[in-house]
Amino acid sequence: MSTAADDLRYLSLALSLGRRGQGGTWPNPAVGCVIVRDGRIVGRGWTQPGGRPHAEPQALAQAGEAARGATAYVSLEPCAHHGKTPPCAEALIAAGIARVVAPIADLDPRVDGRGFAMLRAAGIAVTTGLLAEQAARDHEGFFLAREQGRPFLTLKLALTLDGRIATASGDSQWITGTEARRTVHAMRHRHDAVMVGAGTARIDDPSLTVRDLGVTRQPVRVVVSRRIDLPLLGTLARTARDVPVWICHGRDADPQLIDAWQGLGAKLLSCDLQGRQLDIVSVLRALGSAGLTRVFCEGGGALAATLLAADMVDELVVMNGGLLFGAEGRPALGAMGIDRLAEAPRLSLSDLRRLGPDVMTRWRRPTS
Repeated sequence: MSTAADDLRYLSLALSLGRRGQGGTWPNPAVGCVIVRDGRIVGRGWTQPGGRPHAEPQALAQAGEAARGATAYVSLEPCAHHGKTPPCAEALIAAGIARVVAPIADLDPRVDGRGFAMLRAAGIAVTTGLLAEQAARDHEGFFLAREQGRPFLTLKLALTLDGRIATASGDSQWITGTEARRTVHAMRHRHDAVMVGAGTARIDDPSLTVRDLGVTRQPVRVVVSRRIDLPLLGTLARTARDVPVWICHGRDADPQLIDAWQGLGAKLLSCDLQGRQLDIVSVLRALGSAGLTRVFCEGGGALAATLLAADMVDELVVMNGGLLFGAEGRPALGAMGIDRLAEAPRLSLSDLRRLGPDVMTRWRRPTS
């Protein structure tokens, strides 16, 4: 008989396994599953790249006959609909699982409690609510895509102690050290896409890939550029057929530039305007409609300010290096039109840690 401590242990493991898939399962959620019988783990699985196979069938295949009478710990309600694969709830029933422990319901309208109902109707005991807050955070991007039509957005800033991202001449390599930069690459890998503004793409000529981690899967590289005024001989253009490049542009963009980038292998997403700029909500919804659930934004200052002003930043990650550039250095954020303190976005600290000589802080919207 499982104890409360057992349930906590095995469900924590299922959540941890699910996080292994973050960044590679979109548009599906990154789910983990652990099957336990008589106090022994007999099967484990997590959602594979591209969103299938799902976690439950993998764990069941590993468990084999040992799944009969066992408990399945799943980091999200098992799916109940027929898509490209049969419902995971049916697979658990057919395998003879006796009990399912899952933290929260799947908010996809095709599921949303139906998976739990199928399990209970088959006589399987279902326990919910344990580690619900952690599970909701792990699946936040998947839920936002379904509820608001946009991905979860993490904004990363690498700053000096006085809030500058470069010297007056534009020199910025490197404000932070090796450990901080390696952490940023790991963050890229846990997101579906890395996003920058047109200015960053022009000035820095970035590759926006994950490096030095021994991984093969790369995130989609997104550039927000109303006029598509991007170098056709730059790194992104040269590598667009090797690693996906998506460009979010205005509906008034030059058709010849659209054709040129499509010819290079890029995907072009037409977005609405807000005044003379791209409507950032339209940009994020276009990315959500294309299947993305988690986006990692690395600037520049104008795009970062626009996202913050529109309240579209779900998590802010700040890497501080021990440097001082002074007032002539380039600020981290563009103009936000804030005249009073009450108008400024106020975030809540969720994590603080040292990375070699640097400090990383994570900030989120206040919970109350």
